[in-house]
Amino acid sequence: MVRAAVLPAVGAPLEIAEIDLPDPGPGQVRVRLAAAGVCHSDLSLSNGTMRVPVPAVLGHEGAGTVTAVGEGVTHIAPGAEVVLNWAPSCGSCPACALGEVWLCANAMNGAADVYAHRASDGTDLHPGLNVAAFAEETVVSASCVLPAPDGVPLTEAALLGCAVLTGYGAVHHSAQVREGETVAVYGVGGVGLAALQSARIAGASRIVAVDVSPAKEELARAAGATDYVIASENTAREIRALTGKQGVDVAIECVGRATTIRTAWDSTRRGGRTTVVGIGGKDQQVTFNALEIFHWGRTLSGCVYGNTDPARDVPILAEHVRAGRLDLAMLVTERIGLEGIPAAFENMLAGKGGRALVTF
Repeated sequence: MVRAAVLPAVGAPLEIAEIDLPDPGPGQVRVRLAAAGVCHSDLSLSNGTMRVPVPAVLGHEGAGTVTAVGEGVTHIAPGAEVVLNWAPSCGSCPACALGEVWLCANAMNGAADVYAHRASDGTDLHPGLNVAAFAEETVVSASCVLPAPDGVPLTEAALLGCAVLTGYGAVHHSAQVREGETVAVYGVGGVGLAALQSARIAGASRIVAVDVSPAKEELARAAGATDYVIASENTAREIRALTGKQGVDVAIECVGRATTIRTAWDSTRRGGRTTVVGIGGKDQQVTFNALEIFHWGRTLSGCVYGNTDPARDVPILAEHVRAGRLDLAMLVTERIGLEGIPAAFENMLAGKGGRALVTF
């Protein structure tokens, strides 16, 4: 038996409970977690913004050590350190055939499976976003593990599984920030901090961080922000003032609110690019008129998992870490146990902190 944070129903409080994990079956591996990041997507799953079969063990950003492998698993062995990949690509659907593995039609198939049972009463449990990282151990498909990179502490490597891949990919793959361009990043949480560092790595000439909290300025500047703007109804005007009345070349929205998306769009120059990373609810409606779309010539794009291929991009990120260009530790603003996850959710709702990291 292992301890896990169980979501008994959508909207219900998380419960710390003991669960029974089976031995890994064919094509599966068992992983002892070293750490798991608390992502805004987990909050969205718990409150129903995103759908998840319940009861479930949430958590999708993690790293650990393989303790056992099932029949047919040959590319990884017990003792191997791994990063969890919550959206494994199937390699055969239309999106994968186009090389857009982040849009794989079958990536979430495993989330509907029963992967474990509650020890007290045998209740079936589903793995939230495939990997169920809010637990001391988990059993996942072998396609959900990537070799942990050398030279990166395993606890910090957990962040590579979502926050850093997403922030890096939003800058380098979706927005395709070029050297010398100006960038605004909306939301200074874990993903936003990764996006700020990635904009710096890309050679952006000016990087504006935007957040509701004045307390995050020091953290944002440490990540690479050259300017800090407190979010308000004047945000777009302030950013244009910082950029010769033109607006930034690129805006990265990491919040997922209609007003923030609209403001990010408004803060870009004519012909600018806005990438939306934040996951908003279906009731969040963003409106534009036909004339402004023509006049401004701007681009608005969604971004799933940073438009990344984890197998390709995790080694690239690891090289940035080893070279000192990417600081994973500075993304972590608190280290907690499983019991601290609900409070971490509350801090997210209040706009506090960067990434909370569950360590085992």
